Amino acid sequence: MKITIRRSRRAAIAVALGSVLALTATACGDDGSGSGGDKGDEGSGKGKIVFWDNNGGVRTDIWKEIIADFQKANPDIKVEYVGIASTEYQSKVDTAIQGGGLPDVGGVGAAMLAGFSAQNALEPLDSRLSKSSLNGKLNEDMVGVLKAAGGGDGTLYSIPTSANNGVLYYRTDLFKKAGLDEPTTWDKFYAAADKLTDAKKNEFGYTIRGGAGSIAQALDAMYGQSGITSFWNGDKTTVNDPKNVAGLEKYAALYKKVTPAADLNNDFTKMVAQWDSGTIGMLNHNLGSYQDHVKALGVDKFRGIPQPIGASGKRVQVSNPVDGMGVFKSSKNKDAAWKFIEFATSAAENSKFNKAAGQVPSNNDAAKDAWISEAEPTKLAAAALTDGSTTIVQLPYYLPDWNTISKADNEPNFQKVLLGDMSAKDFLDTMADQLNKAQAEWKEQNG
Repeated sequence: MKITIRRSRRAAIAVALGSVLALTATACGDDGSGSGGDKGDEGSGKGKIVFWDNNGGVRTDIWKEIIADFQKANPDIKVEYVGIASTEYQSKVDTAIQGGGLPDVGGVGAAMLAGFSAQNALEPLDSRLSKSSLNGKLNEDMVGVLKAAGGGDGTLYSIPTSANNGVLYYRTDLFKKAGLDEPTTWDKFYAAADKLTDAKKNEFGYTIRGGAGSIAQALDAMYGQSGITSFWNGDKTTVNDPKNVAGLEKYAALYKKVTPAADLNNDFTKMVAQWDSGTIGMLNHNLGSYQDHVKALGVDKFRGIPQPIGASGKRVQVSNPVDGMGVFKSSKNKDAAWKFIEFATSAAENSKFNKAAGQVPSNNDAAKDAWISEAEPTKLAAAALTDGSTTIVQLPYYLPDWNTISKADNEPNFQKVLLGDMSAKDFLDTMADQLNKAQAEWKEQNG
């Protein structure tokens, strides 16, 4: 069933303005495949395919290793790798959907899945999966997240590669020196952030994410403190519930009080580098940066634990991001593109990828490998998701405008909150209004 969703005027304008990036996308090694409406072709299963990595730079080395393994096993297929920074990926794909130049295969995570599928850009993968060596081998929860995120009809447009759970990293050496308990609750977190700060010595208790990707981290802090367990109350979002407003007020007040001033513009790469090279007590990120911390600090100076527990005695966090790979419908060589996905998510390669990334594998056999028990944050995160200690607030990935609302539309406003130029309530009321309208539009289109 083809889904037709009326995209917001702002999103449409952004795509139109972004069309000037089409030449950039082509220059990245793109083979000039068709636009979103192109039906493509199965192809010969041989020849060249183009792969767009949705976390270029960060994952480039491991993907090149997997590609080399694939080409050795499939000498008749050449994979051209194009690494695109995660902050630029959605706009690159949206531009190529409108103007042509899509790759054969690319990263398609839960947060951007609905937007791409709504533009009819992705190939349904249910039939391919059921006939493949992966059938029955993938984590059912991760598959379910991607099916739900695809737009509402339960079609699978992306094969999961990993889950990337939120983690609170803390410096065990600094905590021990200060006589602090492990920050397992929000109260202990705030107390530690305050005690570990001495701005005159360039020592800070926490580093807050104020640049790209800030909204997801803020949502985690809000819901974690409020204990609210659902993103919706009927057809209205709970983001601006008074308890969430109070949580965000307390969280945003950390900026410049117990954090570096540079945090205002820090995306995850700058934030992680700053934590690894400085004397900052705590960092909220995900499993993906674990190996960076090991290289910078060694395993003895830090731990990565699940998010703090709230006043209710329960851990509440927003849905753990599931990443995946999709075949673009315009591909002229879908058979070869699928072979690459099938190979990359096989037990051996999926284990290799997630060990390098420090994430939870999607392949059930890969998830049994010994390295997971050795990588403590991954082990603890996997346990927290399965032992009943954690309630997950499912984010509305199925809304085509979710990624725009949770990034471009509101990241500048969050910076205003940190600077004191906008109240937490006004910020969340604005976001809630956008979400409620997007939800009403989605329900209208999907019955």
